Amino acid sequence: MSNNNETEIFNSDDCIKYVNQFVTEFPLRRAEIGQGTVIKRALPSKHKRMIGAWCFLDHAGPAHFPQGDGLDIGPHPHIGLQTFTWMIEGTMMHYDSLGNQQLLRPRQVNLMTAGYGISHAEVAPETETHIHAAQLWIALPDDLINMAPAFEHYPELPVVTDQGIEFTVLVGKFLTAQSPVKVHSELLGVDLYSADSTRAVLLLNPKFEYGFLALEGTASINGHELTDDNMVILEPGLEQVQVEIHAGSRILLLGGEPFETPILLWWNLVGRDMEELKVAREQWMMGHERFGSIPEYDGPRLEAPAFPERMRASK
Repeated sequence: MSNNNETEIFNSDDCIKYVNQFVTEFPLRRAEIGQGTVIKRALPSKHKRMIGAWCFLDHAGPAHFPQGDGLDIGPHPHIGLQTFTWMIEGTMMHYDSLGNQQLLRPRQVNLMTAGYGISHAEVAPETETHIHAAQLWIALPDDLINMAPAFEHYPELPVVTDQGIEFTVLVGKFLTAQSPVKVHSELLGVDLYSADSTRAVLLLNPKFEYGFLALEGTASINGHELTDDNMVILEPGLEQVQVEIHAGSRILLLGGEPFETPILLWWNLVGRDMEELKVAREQWMMGHERFGSIPEYDGPRLEAPAFPERMRASK
């Protein structure tokens, strides 16, 4: 699901009336990947490039398909980032150039650190008939952008129930729970689910910017309607937010300190200047050892698109 085929460049009550100056919303973009799977792209956007180090967010599905006709994304490269996949429904097989093969099941996370360079492929098992997932990228900080690649699978994540909401802590610390997922920036990622309509007040870190995305159903964030067609953003400075989650709805909450430096995001690569992205593209096209190989995958590698003439930094 992490095959970014876009060629666009992103280098990165009275109380409610008061806090709404910190709240904005913007529409998502829709695209089709693989075998008819619709994704809704929230980040990067012309309205918001990043939330902390979170620099990419696709909401895939929910989608249903015949057996043997699921998503099949061939080998492609990454640099300068971590890929983070949160599976909600269905299964997906991960293969990478480090030799890892891992089936990702519902309520599990795959975290792949690209660092200096890695390639991977993602394939729905032959027997799979549906998929629903969120895939995110995390920009690595300046001093770790060329770190050694790695892969971790997290089969269990902490869950806390409070104010009628089930909080699954994906990244960082929230309420009394700490996620085991290893990231390299001050970040937060939480899955919020409520079987019944619920109102709650969530405490925030005023140094963080935040984003809310509806994975299932709808909600309201400080009076702003949240649907599967938009994202609600909170700028730094807020210490709490009022949320109303409608019955049977699932919401993704992301947060983080604004990222330290502008980044360049192009295709599946994250860097700091055009030259390093251009070199990485050429090395991928030449089959350079930087990105290894995935002999377990039966099919062609993805071809890199043409390199653009201009790029805009994202922060």
